[in-house]
Amino acid sequence: MITGLHLLLTYKCNLTCDHCFLYCSPASNGTMTMSQIRSVLEEAKQIGGIQEIYFEGGEPFLFYSLMLEGIRLAREMGFNAGVVSNAYWATCLDDAQLWLRPLMELGISNLSISDDDLHYGDTSENSARYAIDAAEHLGIPVYSLCKVRPEARVYAETAEKKGNPEISGGIKLRGRAVEKFTEGLPTRCREQLNECPYEELEEPKRVHLDAFGNVQICQGISIGNCWKNPLSELIRNYDAQKHPVCGPLVRGGPVRLAREHGLDLKDEYVDECHLCYSARLALLDRFPEYLGPKQVYGF
Repeated sequence: MITGLHLLLTYKCNLTCDHCFLYCSPASNGTMTMSQIRSVLEEAKQIGGIQEIYFEGGEPFLFYSLMLEGIRLAREMGFNAGVVSNAYWATCLDDAQLWLRPLMELGISNLSISDDDLHYGDTSENSARYAIDAAEHLGIPVYSLCKVRPEARVYAETAEKKGNPEISGGIKLRGRAVEKFTEGLPTRCREQLNECPYEELEEPKRVHLDAFGNVQICQGISIGNCWKNPLSELIRNYDAQKHPVCGPLVRGGPVRLAREHGLDLKDEYVDECHLCYSARLALLDRFPEYLGPKQVYGF
């Protein structure tokens, strides 16, 4: 049962991070309107069971008034509300509190802040730290999102994985991260990449929605367009086994996705996400309604 909706309020971002799997940047297109947010929230009430509405990006604070009004409406309709931000706006502690006080007054239940070297370098004081301190001062539940450059550091000891490198850092090798981080990392035979270890594709607990209407079960994999068909209907009718991308992933992971669609890909990849993303790139033109928007694939 779906319990969370993550609204990609905008793909636009003030940063162009190497590890962004949505290819967000200042030049990215696609920002929701208030009418679209209202429509999604009304559908969320129809679905039932949805508890949390997240406002993400890109960087949602770039459209501050829109974000606040969306949060206000979500809270008014009985949902918990969360926000994910890189905290570019927190230039000092006092100013960070000015930005966050309206969110406190609206009663948000979760503020997640990107706080890592990939965003701000190795500095003891930065915008993320100011934002976290300000949120704690205001009593806002705040969480630090910390990613590091991926590297092979540990080796699994379990019998089925013995000798296979584990990639540390928490970065998903999709989108821009494939361009920036895969070179030099150890690879595995694609036949070993036979499951999706990160997403609950058969019974998802949350979906991501963007301004183009894509209802994404994993960023870049759509189950339909909520501007063409009601969100409640898309979720009710979703069957992973019948989905041309999710079906093969459920049946045998990324290697099954490549095999079922006859893709001629490399023999080795860093991990499951790396192979899955490469297969989806090759399938973009074959399944445009299920893979998109193209922007999150670098086009």
